[in-house]
Amino acid sequence: MANSQITFRPLETRDQVFMSDFLYECIFVPDGQAKPPRDILNTPNLQVYIQGFGEYAADCGVFAESEGSIVGMAWARVMNDYGHIDDDTPSIAISVQRAFRGRGIGSTLLELLKQEVYAHGFSALSLSVQAKNSALRLYRRHGFQTVQERGEELIMRCTL
Repeated sequence: MANSQITFRPLETRDQVFMSDFLYECIFVPDGQAKPPRDILNTPNLQVYIQGFGEYAADCGVFAESEGSIVGMAWARVMNDYGHIDDDTPSIAISVQRAFRGRGIGSTLLELLKQEVYAHGFSALSLSVQAKNSALRLYRRHGFQTVQERGEELIMRCTL
């Protein structure tokens, strides 16, 4: 599948080296605030997204590439993360490099990821998003509904 020089394909073992970079991009920072130091990725709350990825049957993902560079990535796994609902619902992480946002890449990644997760035998996905994050509109357009509010954080679920 292509989207104006963007190609999409399933995440492969060799692509996992990029997960930390895209996880860091997933961190929502409100306007006017500084991004946290990169070593925040070493905390257990964030390591759960990437450590040992590919070792479990539910681990799957897709990425977007442009001219040989990865510009977006989305992945899912059953984990006890910020968006955890239950042990039968994989949580997702999704990120598109700033320069490539607004081109439908996130939407395509999300649709492809939903297909991958469904093919792995799951019937729903979950995620956590800050209420002020502009990605909230994307998630709602793709069928995610709020199931819990934790202050400014929304836990959302999508039936596949």
